[in-house]
Amino acid sequence: MAKRKVIISCAITGAIHTPSMSPYLPVTAEEIAASAVGAAEAGAAIIHLHARNPVDGRPDQNPDLFEPFLKVIKQRTDAVLNLTTGGHPSMTVQERIRPAQTFAPEVASLNMGTMGFGLFPMLDRYKSFQHDWEPAALEASRDLVFKNTYADIEHLLTTLSPLGTRFEFECYDTSHLYNLKYFLDRGLVKAPLFIQTCFGILGGIGSHPDDIMHMKRTADRLFGDQYEWSVLGAGARQMSIVAMAASMGGNVRIGLEDSLWGGPGRLAETNAEQVKTARQIVEGMGLEIATPDEARAMLDLKGADRTNI
Repeated sequence: MAKRKVIISCAITGAIHTPSMSPYLPVTAEEIAASAVGAAEAGAAIIHLHARNPVDGRPDQNPDLFEPFLKVIKQRTDAVLNLTTGGHPSMTVQERIRPAQTFAPEVASLNMGTMGFGLFPMLDRYKSFQHDWEPAALEASRDLVFKNTYADIEHLLTTLSPLGTRFEFECYDTSHLYNLKYFLDRGLVKAPLFIQTCFGILGGIGSHPDDIMHMKRTADRLFGDQYEWSVLGAGARQMSIVAMAASMGGNVRIGLEDSLWGGPGRLAETNAEQVKTARQIVEGMGLEIATPDEARAMLDLKGADRTNI
C-alpha cells in the first residue's frame, strides 16, 4: 500500500494582516515572488496568493498587480498556484474574481458561506500603524458582513469551472460544509473536493481540538472518500492544528496570511520558515510531503501548462 502523502499549502500574504504588524509581511511583487519561491523550495506544493498595493500594503485584486509575481513564481518553481477569490471581506465578488478569471489558475480559493469576519480585536494588540487605512479596516470589520451568498458562489463556480480551474473550498464553519454538499448534489462541483477547514477566525468555528474533530467528522459523513481534507489555523495555534490534522490524515496550510508567528513571541521572518516547521512536524510523524505533481494527481488538477500565467 502506498504511503499517504501530505500536501503543504503556503498562503504568502493574504488580506488579514497589515504591514504594521510585521516587517516581514510581503507587500511588493518582488517580496511576494521571493517569499513564494522560498516556500516552494522548502516543500510547499501549493502556493496561495493575494496581491497588495505596493505603496501602502492595502489588499488589491487588480490582475496587473498579480501578473509580475505570478510570472516569476511559475518560472522558478513547479508549485501549484492557487489564486484567491476571497480578496478582502470588504470587496465585491466582481472585484474578487478578477485575478482567477484573468489567469485561469489550476486552483482558486472559494469561501463557502456568508459570515462575520472579525479582525477588530487586533486593535487591542497593535497601537501604532504606518498607514491610516490599517486601523480603519480593522475597525470596519466590527460592522462588516463577508458576503458569500449562494448566488455569489454559483457565479464563481460557473465562471471559473469552464476554465478548468478547481477549488480550495474554504469552510469556516459546519454550515459551509453543508453548503458545499448542496453544490455537489447539484453537480456544480465534482470530486475530488479540496476542502480547507479554517479555524480561529472570529465569526467562524474556534480552534479547540473538539472543533477540528467535529469538522472532520462532518466532512467524512457528507463526502466520504470524495475529498482531500486540509486545515489552517489562524494565529498562535497554527502549528498545533497542523500537528493534529496531520495525525488525523489531513493536509496542512501555513503561511503569513494565517499567522505571523515563528514561535512563542517571535515573528516568522519568512514563509519558508513556517513551511520548514510544518514539514518537520509531518516528517516527524513518519509521513511524507507531496511534491507539486503528486498534489496535482491527488486533486485532479489540469496542469500548469493549461493556465494563462
